[in-house]
Amino acid sequence: MSEAQITDWLASQRQAMVDLLRDVVNIDSGSYDKEGVDAVGARFERHFAEHGIPYRREGNATFGDAIHAEVAKPGSNEKPVLFMGHRDTVFSKGEAGKRPFTIKGNRAYGPGVADMKAGVVMNIFVATAFHKFGGNPHPIKLLITSDEEIGSPSSRPIIEREGRSARAVFNSEPGRPTGNVVTSRKGGIFMHMAISGKAAHSGANFAAGISAIGELAHKITQIHALTDLTKGITLNVGLISGGQSVNTTAPYAEG
Repeated sequence: MSEAQITDWLASQRQAMVDLLRDVVNIDSGSYDKEGVDAVGARFERHFAEHGIPYRREGNATFGDAIHAEVAKPGSNEKPVLFMGHRDTVFSKGEAGKRPFTIKGNRAYGPGVADMKAGVVMNIFVATAFHKFGGNPHPIKLLITSDEEIGSPSSRPIIEREGRSARAVFNSEPGRPTGNVVTSRKGGIFMHMAISGKAAHSGANFAAGISAIGELAHKITQIHALTDLTKGITLNVGLISGGQSVNTTAPYAEG
């Protein structure tokens, strides 16, 4: 194996990479859409099968399954290098139909095209090159998770387990418009708040009611006011629901 063999082969695979990226971008895979997330996983598994790379699924009843693959010499027990990425997106079902994969100039567009299906495709082809030509001094493991966009509720213990057993971990987070490589990320906290109000007819008995929706609105503005872009602190209420009927002060609301 020579470095040139690997880089030359990767350069020759441009269209194959684009084709794989197109296939997975055109499958809806919002974090809560287990069927869609697993369909994207199946497309990646097809690539592994076509190239003779061993792979397996770690099942989950609620979220998408975790997918593992490995490029290693038989009998190798050295610590691997872990290539990691997620295949879920923030988009609702139907988004891929509205905005299918397209290329304009030198840019590709579509839901999840950067974050981070392209990164997973990159990981897969780099691992495939080493599988084809050899030369990797240590085993290469791939982990493709399913729920990163909602804080990895099912994948976190898998990520921690695989990360601890690896000699190094490369997460294929998309770069930035400047061309910079992302070397670290800030943490995140997900919170659910439920507010109780008091139902009353909003015309005949308005004074007796307390609107949980009104209270939620006040809290949302206060929470958003805590954002400090200079410190990299951002807060967002991304989902709200509540109320009983259009002419009743809302007895319940959540965000």
